[in-house]
Amino acid sequence: MNLPPGKIPVDILKEVVFKNLGSERKEVIVGPSAGVDGAVLDLGDRSLIVSMDPITGAVERIGWLAVNVNANDVATFGVEPAFLFSCMMLPENAERTLVETISVQMNAAAKELGIAIVGGHCESTPGLSNPIVVGCILGLTEKGCYVTAAGAKPGDKLILTKSAGIEGTAILATDRAQALKKIMTNTMLQAAKDFYSQISVVKDALTASKTGGVHAMHDPTEGGVAGGIHEMADASNLGVKVIEEAITVQPETARICSHFQIDPLQLIGSGALVISAEAKSADGIVGNLQNEGVPASVIGEFTENPEHRVLIRKDGKTKALPRPLSDHLWIALRR
Repeated sequence: MNLPPGKIPVDILKEVVFKNLGSERKEVIVGPSAGVDGAVLDLGDRSLIVSMDPITGAVERIGWLAVNVNANDVATFGVEPAFLFSCMMLPENAERTLVETISVQMNAAAKELGIAIVGGHCESTPGLSNPIVVGCILGLTEKGCYVTAAGAKPGDKLILTKSAGIEGTAILATDRAQALKKIMTNTMLQAAKDFYSQISVVKDALTASKTGGVHAMHDPTEGGVAGGIHEMADASNLGVKVIEEAITVQPETARICSHFQIDPLQLIGSGALVISAEAKSADGIVGNLQNEGVPASVIGEFTENPEHRVLIRKDGKTKALPRPLSDHLWIALRR
């Protein structure tokens, strides 16, 4: 079986990866599981949140993304990201300027979020055509003071911040700018490139968490909003009803997705945050997010039957919520 680009299928995770996890240790409170993008380690009266992600599909702002995407994963636990380890793998014969560019980007992003870069590795890798940066971010909190993507409950309202396909829009606008100049004005194309400024969900997650009533949070990265919702539903063993009309798709995203014939709901979506919250708290969470300048809306609700995951289309018809086999960014990059 040949693997698709991006994340490997969930069944391989469960059948192979999760069956080979080394020794059991009592400090591991939350270990690897589908849909949960981090671990929780018990350190006495503190909980340590740890998450790791690579940046592989972007080139232009790879160092900046490595910090923000990993910080997002820790923030979805309701915990402030604090420490970063990085691993830079560069193409053969890469020049010093590439190391400097990535390092400067990481430094700026980390300072903006109050994160200390505390270690890592950097190498020139034989056979590599594009740089890859892997980040690992840690955050500390009082023992037990966190949520995970597995905590959603039946009847919870599903809240989405910002819009669909944010990171994918920025990547394609930057890395496929020449092709997109034919169908977008310079102003619109620049606005799409500027979507990078929306990718952090640290404010989104910490604001929601402090409001109260949050049962679970997850940032939709590979697989987009549709994939992120499935991952949260998988982790929580729930069904879900999603209202398509309630999901914001920015004009820049819609234009780019139309050009590449891809689905904005299945386009890598860092920058948005999926929140599962008790129904009575949903309006308060949305209101507080909006007061902080973070657009947010209720886009559906979680249900009991994990086999029933539906998307209510704008025309009122119902279809199965699509589960991406591979992120639609990869489809666009091949075209």
